Amino acid sequence: MAFSMLQLFLLGALGPRLVDELGISPTVLGLTTTIGFGTAAVLSPMGGRIVDRIGPRRALVVLLVVSAVALALIGAAPGAGLLLAAVALGGVPQALANPATNKAILASVPPARRGSVTGTKQSGVQLGAFAAGLPLAAVAGGIGWRGAVWTAAGTALLTGLWALRTLPSDPPPPATTMRPSLVPRGFVAWLAVFSLFLGSGIASVNTYLALFGVRELEMGPGTAAALVAVLGVAGIVGRVGWSRAARPGRAEWLPGWLAVGAVGAAALLAAALSAPPLAWAAAVAVGVFAVSGNAVSMVLVMHRAAPGRAGQDSALVAAGFFAGFAVGPLLFGLFAETGRYGFGWMLVAMEFAAAGAVAFAWAVRDRRGRAGRSS
Repeated sequence: MAFSMLQLFLLGALGPRLVDELGISPTVLGLTTTIGFGTAAVLSPMGGRIVDRIGPRRALVVLLVVSAVALALIGAAPGAGLLLAAVALGGVPQALANPATNKAILASVPPARRGSVTGTKQSGVQLGAFAAGLPLAAVAGGIGWRGAVWTAAGTALLTGLWALRTLPSDPPPPATTMRPSLVPRGFVAWLAVFSLFLGSGIASVNTYLALFGVRELEMGPGTAAALVAVLGVAGIVGRVGWSRAARPGRAEWLPGWLAVGAVGAAALLAAALSAPPLAWAAAVAVGVFAVSGNAVSMVLVMHRAAPGRAGQDSALVAAGFFAGFAVGPLLFGLFAETGRYGFGWMLVAMEFAAAGAVAFAWAVRDRRGRAGRSS
């Protein structure tokens, strides 16, 4: 999970260096996230079908090898063209990550432990944010941003070899006549829309937080990258903690309340323009509330997915999340280009508020439906 999105965390954490060295604008920096997650959103439904067919072990090996190739190409990019092509390639591992890891958990973890294990697994994404914001940013300070990205590529390749040698063999694909659906329905559709708005806000923070620190809060590049690392650590703690709390009957309401907390986090980012230390509290709040919402939505998928549908349902919810990641930074970049970060953070707050409204509407509808079935 860490490697599936590491390239985009690196582009955010190293954004100030890339903008200066490659001569790209803040809008192009946001476009990298749009292209990466746009590709992932388009490929996710197909990725779920592929994982259901070839098994999680093969899918995870492919994920890690393609991540290594994409990172290596980013490190070699002389300008925006190859950079954007490499980021598009990085959409492949993103499309495979959730269905492959969710199926691995369903195959090997007892039902009572799946919530906590899923939270730990989802926190891997934030481990990638921490790695990009602290150790790899430190490497970039010593050997340059290209050396940092190539270091990440080599590590991804070694992890792929480890997965090939260590993970248990995939079982044969199940014989089923169930037609795969490329359109989310039922609870999956609600979670996909929730994830669309949530992802829009999170992606804007991931992409522009470090640049915001440098250009508006007068931080050095290393200190600004540390903001991303703080967000990553908070996201790990939040995803593990909230996923353990996401038991049936409670899990349905958690996404809405986490979105409410995320609105407060966006407000803190806007307030940091007047009181810069608030940026650190905002980074923690984004990790604890906004980032954790995606982990809880995956726990809900695993609670409710029909037999044999976990990979496909996970992919459809992830497609909504990735679509949000594609749209959010592109919109935020219009404000960042002109230095109007306050308006940008207000937009993020509105996206989180919309996610909360969708989540609460579904929770109310779900409770009424269950009450009707039991009466």
